[in-house]
Amino acid sequence: MQIGELAGELGLNTRTIRYYEGIGLLPEPERTGGNYRAYGREDLERLRFIRAAQRAWADAG
Repeated sequence: MQIGELAGELGLNTRTIRYYEGIGLLPEPERTGGNYRAYGREDLERLRFIRAAQRAWADAG
């Protein structure tokens, strides 16, 4: 799936996903022939985990 689809699935902004890539929370994705980012199920699950951890941290504080 492309970054817009991934962002929509999770309710995230595409900039947030790129930020997570930049700081190493999400590995650099594979690229399609057209040089688009190509994300898979593992990326989706990792981002769900990150979001759950953020919510847990906010609730604990």
